Amino acid sequence: MLGFGEIDQAQVAAVGGKGAHLGELSRIEGIRVPAGFCVTTAAYRRIMAEAPSIDERLDRLSDLNPDDRVAIRTLSAEIRRTLEGVAIPEDVAAAITRELARLGEKAAYAVRSSATAEDSPTTSFAGQHDSYLDVVGPTATLQRISLCWASLFTERAVTYRLRNGIDHRRVQMAVVVQRMVVPQAAGILFTADPLTSNRKLASVEATFGLGEALVSGRVKPDVFTVRDGEIVARAVATKQQAALTDAQVVRLTQLGPRIEAHFGWPQDIEWCLVDDDFYIVQSRPITTLFPIPEVGDRENHVYLSVGHQQMFTDAMKPLGISMWQLTAGRPMYEAGGRLFVDVTKELASPASRAALLEVAGKSDPLIRDALQTILERDDFIPSLSDEIPAPPPAAGAPAPIEMDPAIVPELIARTQASIAALKRDIQTQSGVALFDFILEDLQELRRILFDRQSHQVFMGAMQATWWLNEHLQAWLGEKNAADTLTKSVPHNVTSEMGLALLEVADVIRPYPEVVAFLQQVEGEDFLEQLVKVAGGTEARDAIRAFLDKYGMRCAGEIDITRPRWSERPSTLVPLILGNVKNFEPGAGRQRFEQGQQEAWTKEQEVLERLRALPDGEQRAEQTKRMIDRVRNFIGYREYPKYGMISRYFVYKQALLEEAERLVQARVLSEEEDIFYLTFQELHDVARTKQVDDQLLRRRKDAFSSHQALTPPRVLTSDGEVVAGAYRRDDLPAGALAGLPVSAGTIEGPARVVLDMAEADLEAGDILVTAYTDPSWTPLFVTIKGLVTEVGGLMTHGAVIAREYGLPAVVGVEDATRLIRDGQRIRVHGTDGYVEILS
Repeated sequence: MLGFGEIDQAQVAAVGGKGAHLGELSRIEGIRVPAGFCVTTAAYRRIMAEAPSIDERLDRLSDLNPDDRVAIRTLSAEIRRTLEGVAIPEDVAAAITRELARLGEKAAYAVRSSATAEDSPTTSFAGQHDSYLDVVGPTATLQRISLCWASLFTERAVTYRLRNGIDHRRVQMAVVVQRMVVPQAAGILFTADPLTSNRKLASVEATFGLGEALVSGRVKPDVFTVRDGEIVARAVATKQQAALTDAQVVRLTQLGPRIEAHFGWPQDIEWCLVDDDFYIVQSRPITTLFPIPEVGDRENHVYLSVGHQQMFTDAMKPLGISMWQLTAGRPMYEAGGRLFVDVTKELASPASRAALLEVAGKSDPLIRDALQTILERDDFIPSLSDEIPAPPPAAGAPAPIEMDPAIVPELIARTQASIAALKRDIQTQSGVALFDFILEDLQELRRILFDRQSHQVFMGAMQATWWLNEHLQAWLGEKNAADTLTKSVPHNVTSEMGLALLEVADVIRPYPEVVAFLQQVEGEDFLEQLVKVAGGTEARDAIRAFLDKYGMRCAGEIDITRPRWSERPSTLVPLILGNVKNFEPGAGRQRFEQGQQEAWTKEQEVLERLRALPDGEQRAEQTKRMIDRVRNFIGYREYPKYGMISRYFVYKQALLEEAERLVQARVLSEEEDIFYLTFQELHDVARTKQVDDQLLRRRKDAFSSHQALTPPRVLTSDGEVVAGAYRRDDLPAGALAGLPVSAGTIEGPARVVLDMAEADLEAGDILVTAYTDPSWTPLFVTIKGLVTEVGGLMTHGAVIAREYGLPAVVGVEDATRLIRDGQRIRVHGTDGYVEILS
């Protein structure tokens, strides 16, 4: 047992998160904390050791799925009853009784759970464990302590741990016993706005009497918002007087920065007011806040999410982040395991501002609207009246390029030759020389990515697409005509990949034994075993040929640390089996030829209708030039990324070989430890043959916490998440708004898929997911429509949806939450909304 004055953050393993925070709070100058003590986890361990059959029950609990509510409820109740039946050791009970006598045996106490995983910056466990108020006397206190120990296994606490991947055995329970005070008012102080995440706003919730009713949601509080010592918003719950005066609200918020500075993170603070003095009874981190990118100054900044442009909003590991930063054409800043670009200068200059808003409006209207919201706050980004030279328009305005069908094959050939040279030359590199070699080759990668002619090709195609849509709607009243005109274009390496997997299925389909074998695949060595069944050699060779061309791809491929298809070929097996089941032989070739025919027919129709208009020949001639430009150039839009990912995989294979050598030298514990170091740090490890094991542990913990965060599209240096809106009034009641990216209307069952590896699609399904990158393309051959939460006109899902003729709406906020798997929906790909029909 430890008194608050004996506790600091280093003792969290003994007193839990809540206990450690109370100990730390009691050390902060000017902060009053009611007296109390902690019953340490040592007592809990003794109780667990006495509990019969506890290990067997914990094993069973760990095997449960977090959605298996009945099994969790039953087993957790068994464990609670067992723990409540174990007597508190006599020496522990005696020590608690003595401490209560010292603090005041007849006083009322709060007895609160304090688990060792509580109140961390990543998992607060708020409300998961039990607490008791107004407990008087040793007998009642000892009983409530037993209940607190048992509350580690309430249904909600067990489910919370299962969902967050926390081992039940790793979490132990201490108990806080704290003398209660009788307050005139109580409530919560947030040192950052819990709604917008703005770090410069504090929020106070207050109610008369005890704050427990407020915390549990039983009463409506007064709410005050404070900025720079001034109340900027208020909502008083009753028509009578507020629970706090304005002066008290301001004085309370002045305590917040001291507590936040002490813990190093914005806090959710429970307080009470006693005789005009504020007491702090609990403080925990606000775990929902997204971190702010650090740029090294105190100026105002606006950041855009890179992941929303790259169709990958998951957390990245440090090696992946650093490789992307080394590749990018402009500075990128890490926060929460994601990357952001600073667009403050572009917004400050009227010329570049207009260009940025234009491309944002085309690619993601939610980003444009959020930026417009910020610009309307005159004091956040002051206009520099073009003192800063405007960068090239964000929508891209490269010099026009002549339509030459030979350009794209030449660009592709140059990239392939460069990758072949890399594969040859990297084989002789190791140690420090390998890192120097990769750094030098990254300059070659950047040269290819930012090649002027390459940029002219795909930007020229995108501009021609926009031209066609705008002019054909104006001249012919035809929406999104380019969607049909861009079907089955040449040189689209991503759409070709989906069709190539159909051809793999064509090889496998005639061999029932191969199909049966693949249905039982476990592990990654199945290709060698495949040759033992009839048709297995042919099947193996077809899969290997596919992997030779596309094996560097995977979900989240911009993160070099993610496992590639060549590393985990079993990822492809469900896709292949789905193609065997859902398609006839030759479907890939037939689909491509059908798309070509539909595009040609549309072209002839459009040109014929144009010629019938005034100045028709001129309009038709202009349109024909744009169609030719689009069809010859738009396929290349996917190629630069394919070349980059191909290069990344070569780097990764070499780095893993180096990691193997470091493991053999006992510098690293395992090869994948390199994923938690930046490229520069790994370079140093190769040079010094030393690694900071504590840094690796911190990085692994940080990555786990980052995975639980949802990155915003737009974030300010105040930490504010600025959400955009579509601001449309032309939608049917209940429809979900989005961005139309591929024309047509389709109705069918929604298949909500969060992990491509778990996709089980039938022909006619509509895929609903958070985002898609090129690795999702093989699924597109099965589905009839697409809905994503993230995306733009020229992002992967949109490009491939148009190529395959799938009606698609992207940028539908919370689609995977609002649409349930199996519901019948209608996707309006021309007008940009989704209806839920059942």
